[in-house]
Amino acid sequence: MILSKTETHEGQVKGGQITAFLADLMALFKGIVLIANVLPVFAGFWLALVFTNTPFTMNLQLFFLTIIGSTLVMAGALVLNNWYEVDLDKVMDRTQIRPTVTGRISLKTTLVLGIVLSIIGFILLAFTTWEALLYAFIGWFTYVVMYTMWTKRKYTFNTVVGSISGAVTPLIGWAAVSSANHIVPIVLFMILFIWQMPHTFAIAMKRHDEYKAAGVAMLPVIRGFDMTKRQIFVYVACLLPFPFFLVPLGTVFIVTATLLNLAWLGLAIWGFFVKDDHKWARINFVVSVNYIAILFIMMVLVTL
Repeated sequence: MILSKTETHEGQVKGGQITAFLADLMALFKGIVLIANVLPVFAGFWLALVFTNTPFTMNLQLFFLTIIGSTLVMAGALVLNNWYEVDLDKVMDRTQIRPTVTGRISLKTTLVLGIVLSIIGFILLAFTTWEALLYAFIGWFTYVVMYTMWTKRKYTFNTVVGSISGAVTPLIGWAAVSSANHIVPIVLFMILFIWQMPHTFAIAMKRHDEYKAAGVAMLPVIRGFDMTKRQIFVYVACLLPFPFFLVPLGTVFIVTATLLNLAWLGLAIWGFFVKDDHKWARINFVVSVNYIAILFIMMVLVTL
């Protein structure tokens, strides 16, 4: 079939509109952040099955309820963050393309979408366990209310508050299968909680000028780079003992996790001697992202 130039042009326009719309949704959901938070939920769920000797195939419905429900709750929280922070996003270079800033998605639509996604996610998680639902609510409330609406603009400890919301993700996955009153999910929570501090500090150093222009009370803006680098060193050092609390995951995991910790600690120490702080912060950011991805993927692989 031969298409006319008009038909071809219309098809390209429609295709472009669909692509732009999907890109807007990804920006609204903070797609990469969302995916990164789903991985620990899966890891927590998987490890709970392993440690309770529960077959995965017998829990497919529970698995989908947990993953889809938690994903929707997190997506709702991220959308509400975009809705509330539109004034900050207009100032910061990296966020000026978000659909809430450009006007491609209205603030009213964004607010409704964030609320609806959150509610549907909570409903789905209600069909798992009350404990998984509770952890999901703690994460949502901490991120939307305590972090986004209260501490982010005013206090440097906003990073501590925000870290709680990301750290509960493996607890959600584990609690859907069994009570999270177990050393493994507690250690996973602690690893994620501590990891988010140097990870977020690296981002704040990279984007120092943007955060300063937006009036966001990030540590590098308020206390400077030297203090931030010392904090990064301290938090990375705090990660060193945790692999040894996960002895059931085996020697390969413990050795690999320890080597990752030592490598990151070496990078943190190097920060005291570098001249280009922004370049060092960019390297730290990349290392932190790969660190947590490798760690949680390994947790699953060594238990297959």
